[in-house]
Amino acid sequence: MALTIEGVSIPDSKLARAVTELVRDTASPLLFHHSSRVYYFGALAGKHRGLTFDPELLYAGAMFHDMGLTHQHSSAHERFEVDGANAARDFLRGHGIAQTDIDLVWTAIALHTTPGIPQHMHPVVALVTAGVEMDVLGLTYPDYTDTERETVVHAHPRSDHFKEDIIQAFYDGIKHKPDTTFGNVKADVLADKDPHFHRGNFCSVIRGSAWKA
Repeated sequence: MALTIEGVSIPDSKLARAVTELVRDTASPLLFHHSSRVYYFGALAGKHRGLTFDPELLYAGAMFHDMGLTHQHSSAHERFEVDGANAARDFLRGHGIAQTDIDLVWTAIALHTTPGIPQHMHPVVALVTAGVEMDVLGLTYPDYTDTERETVVHAHPRSDHFKEDIIQAFYDGIKHKPDTTFGNVKADVLADKDPHFHRGNFCSVIRGSAWKA
């Protein structure tokens, strides 16, 4: 039986079951359980914030957000976020989902590694990123109760060395196309002009997060 916590559960629908089956069969257990936690933490964040959202669309966005790291869906030249968004688009289109909803999920996935923007957008976009930021970076760790965190992790376990495992998964998924990592131009300008500027480091934030592993 699917986990229900504080009224949040995976939608009991044909579409959600198809999403679960595809991602379970395609992604590694590491990414499958991570994506499942992203859904729960995103949906719980939505509940905490009093947001209204379609759970099916949030589930699709959460479960497909890292599909671009899998070899089946990794292109030679696109950012992995775009690869995942395109995989979700094709899947949802094949299930007759409305184009406006497809565009919403596409955007949620494409922006999930772009901080500072998703939280100002539609709840589905905002909450996919919220779930990622909680599970990977622990940025909102105190916003969840011990029971919420422990129940989600019990249902979808973190690996014993999740922090290092997820960093490795990112590396494995993007190492063949380093040009797609061209990043935040503001950081480049500051680094060029300000000798005292120090870039934030994604991996350091992961390793220093409140999560134990």
